[in-house]
Amino acid sequence: MISPKHHITIAEIYESELVDIEKAIAHYEQAADYYKGEESNSSANKCLLKVGAYAAQLEQYAKAIEIYEQVGSSTMDNPLLKYSAKEYFFKASLCHFIVDELNAKLAVEKYEEMFPAFSDSRECKLLKKLLDAHEEQNCEAFTEAIKEFDSISRLDQWQTTMLLRIKKTIQGDEGDLK
Repeated sequence: MISPKHHITIAEIYESELVDIEKAIAHYEQAADYYKGEESNSSANKCLLKVGAYAAQLEQYAKAIEIYEQVGSSTMDNPLLKYSAKEYFFKASLCHFIVDELNAKLAVEKYEEMFPAFSDSRECKLLKKLLDAHEEQNCEAFTEAIKEFDSISRLDQWQTTMLLRIKKTIQGDEGDLK
């Protein structure tokens, strides 16, 4: 049996040197399973969050959403971790948004019900502005909302990538917006 730490090391090698994200995902998932078995939830969550981020990059949005929701749900009741829950629900919402605008709206409502603190978060307010701008096909309002958010809380590379994918659907590259 390979220890979870070894799986993480192997995953990091695939991640950085070999650039085989699929294999990195597989090893992070195995490490997460071992950690769950040992009731080491924070270590399991760390691995799962890596899986979620890479799954979304590979356009495996359903998998990413499932992970972000799972980690968000498990952290929202923990007084020390609940602050992070809004970030996970934000990331899940972005993945929903890429797939479908209506899905994203319903997801945001669901997260607000599950975790009322999410409603007051800047992330939730940003999502609502983005959803409105998207519905109106207003590229400027979409970009402005992101700039305003980013001026206070810097968006990371992953979030920026996902937001750009959403923005592309506004400019009507698809012609069809479901």
